[in-house]
Amino acid sequence: MRIAAIADIHGNHLALQAVLADIARVGVDLTVNLGDHLSAPLEAGKTADLLLATDMISIRGNHDRWILEKTPQQMGASDRWAHDQLTEAHKTWLAALPATRTVEDRIFLCHGTPADDTTYWLERVLDGGMTMNRIDAIEAAASGIDVPLLLCAHSHIPRAVRLSDGRLVVNPGSVGCPGYEDPTPPNPHVMQAGTPDAAYAILEEAGGRWSVTFRQVPYDNQAMSRLAAERGNKAWASALDSGWIR
Repeated sequence: MRIAAIADIHGNHLALQAVLADIARVGVDLTVNLGDHLSAPLEAGKTADLLLATDMISIRGNHDRWILEKTPQQMGASDRWAHDQLTEAHKTWLAALPATRTVEDRIFLCHGTPADDTTYWLERVLDGGMTMNRIDAIEAAASGIDVPLLLCAHSHIPRAVRLSDGRLVVNPGSVGCPGYEDPTPPNPHVMQAGTPDAAYAILEEAGGRWSVTFRQVPYDNQAMSRLAAERGNKAWASALDSGWIR
């Protein structure tokens, strides 16, 4: 079996178009989408239209949940930009997405960890930066999920960890947001992918064991950077321009 895993599109319809075209070129049996589809000072409505036109399997991320749960006055700026572009059909689609899902009894999907969509699974925050999470913590979060492939997102950083029992945990990286600032106490931090390209992953199964290939897809990132700058978000503009927060 060969699948594509995408995540953290964040309203970047040009990046999503490029990734979908790349997936079509390489060929897969299935595409799964790990959430945070729309929140950004970009093009949430156009992104939602693209997603509703596909047959991929999708789950929700924390920003998808906040767009539905919070009032516009409670939302952060990126969620509010997205919220104001969405139709009732878009919101109905978001509301129907599950927090987690198991596909064909062998692939588990979540956004953050299996238990929490706002927690990094493969990373932890230390002194304003990121490092790999401890293997005991990664394995503890996978306890009780008896499938060979576990997919997560949220940190926007492509990463794979092989557990001691052979199971594979993979974060495919971010399709549309290669860097961000998180000011949330007690651990404010910056995440930076170091490249503006759209990221996703191809997973392949052979002999009951999964392997991963990470892909970086160039697209017109400068158009998205200019849009973020026009909408007053310098951090987004910088990340979309270079993959770094400058």
